[in-house]
Amino acid sequence: MQPFLSHPFDDDKLKEECGVFGVIGVADAANFTALGMHALQHRGQEAGGIVAYDPETGFNSARRFGYVRDNFTSRSVMDTLPGSLAIGHVRYSTAGSKGNTAIRDVQPFFGEFSAGGAAIAHNGNLTNAAALRRELIERGSIFQSSSDSECIIHLMARSIQRSVPERMKDALRRVEGAFSVIAMTRTKLIGVRDPLGVRPLVLGKVGDGWALSSETCALDIIGAEFVREIEPGEMVVIEHGEVLSSRPFGPSKSRFCIFEHVYFSRPDSILGGRSVYETRCQIGVELAREAPVDADLVCPVPDSGTPAAIGFSQESGIPYAMGIIRNQYMGRTFIEPTESIRNMGVRLKLNVNRALIKGKRVILVDDSVVRGTTSRKIKDMIIDAGAAEVHFRIASPPTAWPCFYGVDTPDRDKLLAARMSEEEMREWIGVDSLKFISLDGLYRAAGAANGRDNASPQYCDACFSGEYPVAPADQIENGFRMKAAE
Repeated sequence: MQPFLSHPFDDDKLKEECGVFGVIGVADAANFTALGMHALQHRGQEAGGIVAYDPETGFNSARRFGYVRDNFTSRSVMDTLPGSLAIGHVRYSTAGSKGNTAIRDVQPFFGEFSAGGAAIAHNGNLTNAAALRRELIERGSIFQSSSDSECIIHLMARSIQRSVPERMKDALRRVEGAFSVIAMTRTKLIGVRDPLGVRPLVLGKVGDGWALSSETCALDIIGAEFVREIEPGEMVVIEHGEVLSSRPFGPSKSRFCIFEHVYFSRPDSILGGRSVYETRCQIGVELAREAPVDADLVCPVPDSGTPAAIGFSQESGIPYAMGIIRNQYMGRTFIEPTESIRNMGVRLKLNVNRALIKGKRVILVDDSVVRGTTSRKIKDMIIDAGAAEVHFRIASPPTAWPCFYGVDTPDRDKLLAARMSEEEMREWIGVDSLKFISLDGLYRAAGAANGRDNASPQYCDACFSGEYPVAPADQIENGFRMKAAE
């Protein structure tokens, strides 16, 4: 067991489910894919996989636990993945065996159909996967993994359509929830987003070839030109250097995940034509306007709170300072995980800059409060360092509802904001003040000048509002109670 891979500091954060990447029309496509996966490592650190196709050797795959850098940088592995077409996936489990992944759960998944072989990599979560799985098993399907994504392969296998893209359309019309899918055949690279566009997917040009990725930062690492986002409900099929677009689903309004702006995406990525970094800085600006406080320093909780803290400082005029330092080399365990070591908790990853903090009134800016346990520990560290006052400013509204669209969220009764008011949370954490950005403020920071359109929200914000754009059928069947209509 390696508890520092699942460290208490990280356990109190919402975790993105995974990232996908694919490239066609370049030599050594698997090497490009490994680089793209490395850039997307923040979206999943549990495991990764690559499938590549070469006309001489056919489809080849490699799936490994752990980081991309530890598995897909050795020549012995990459030489087994020849060809000019490849897709990859980095995983953090949200469906299936959470925290106890078997290698068979690691994507991409591969299937041999009458039209030829195909591999798929899925970012998101299917909200009707349990019902689909029961139906497919009753009809004779044999599942190899515990992943909801495998349902797509079985639905494709049962389609009467002749081509893989048409089989995929059939399959994806049956599923509900969130999906950005990258797939490959012997000659095609395919990308598709669900009708609401909950999870991201972008298109890039690399030399004479093309790339699909969860985020633009992965295009940058391979020197690809960002072309555009795949639109909600769109399927692109790339073959022989051409990109063909179709609309397999009926029209619907986009409900992109707003938490991608707050935390999940890398700050150097572009979402909806906006720099993620600039949006996060603007969140800090909005937060300073909504919840001002007299203080001496604005300090981020590294690293996710940094851009918002910069924006807060700029708007408030209160100096920005690195009051908390992150140990960048905290990864795999280097000592036996005794109880005394476990009790060190957050201190293994974060340390207070005592000389800076002592005697100061400190504003701590963080991206979110989930369980609240880390917030309490960080507050204790700041007080122990001699701070005169501690004020928390949070760059998202209270997280009061679980996400069922591909984000690992605790059960609702584990979410602090589901059990307490803002004042109760302040008392429980033990700080002088605690303020969250409003939903309207978050929307303004993300580019909606008039804030949230309550009649037709521009984003998926279910984790804050409890308004789910797709009813989570599997969870409702298991007893989950939706928010009562107002």
